[in-house]
Amino acid sequence: MGLRCEVFVLLLFPLFSQGEVTSFVKCSQFFLNHVPPTVLSDPTNNNRYQQICQCLLDNNNKQQYYYATLYDTNNKIPVYSAYELQHADIERKDYWYVEPQLDGGSHLCMSGLNQIPSNNRGDHQALNRDYKGSDYDKGHLYPVHHTSTHSSMLATSTLTNAAPQDPGFNRGQWRVHEEDLAELLNNACSKAYVVTGVVPGDTQIGDGVKVAKYYWSAYCCISKSHTTESAGYVGPDNNGRVQTLTVKDLETRLSGPGYYGSPFYVFQGRC
Repeated sequence: MGLRCEVFVLLLFPLFSQGEVTSFVKCSQFFLNHVPPTVLSDPTNNNRYQQICQCLLDNNNKQQYYYATLYDTNNKIPVYSAYELQHADIERKDYWYVEPQLDGGSHLCMSGLNQIPSNNRGDHQALNRDYKGSDYDKGHLYPVHHTSTHSSMLATSTLTNAAPQDPGFNRGQWRVHEEDLAELLNNACSKAYVVTGVVPGDTQIGDGVKVAKYYWSAYCCISKSHTTESAGYVGPDNNGRVQTLTVKDLETRLSGPGYYGSPFYVFQGRC
């Protein structure tokens, strides 16, 4: 099993060892036309939102990138993960990693807590212990069901790709949505770009880890004839279901009060 690594754009918190620091440049292939969704900012904390190129080391210790994540270090959950959907039946392994660089470690790859100074653990990211006894699932943004290789499956098992999710919704309507989307896009698209994100609510678990109020997703399908189509999804609604809407309508909702509260674009008008 390969080791896991993640790379960041912004200068990390001052006492951190930097390792390799970058932007989404090394994983821009997971965005339509290499352009990411809106990167949120916080004028009171320039380090709040971290751009992560999620990768594993191969047998030659070379970084292999699998998707991109914008991570909120205040709420200790991701904003979104972006990836190219390729589905195959892959056996799931549930071993969850942390990102040492977020909490003052110098190790470039995803690893266990032993790579983080003991006094810093969990300062800026969720840990397994935050979920214990919480009655919430670790809800993947980039889900195992949308992967096609053993390595890409392993790369999803990082807490920077998960948020606390109601188990009934996670294992019910949202799981159905993930399965239906895989079937739709696998059959129709030569390339399928997907972005899945969460909107934090007021509830928190553990040491300040916000529970996701909403999960949302959008896709841009490039067909074999080079036409494009798209759709957006958000849930749960008042009936616990996933709503289907246009990407434009999804962006309008995400930009409004109760969501991100500032202009937000998934595909920047390109699909």
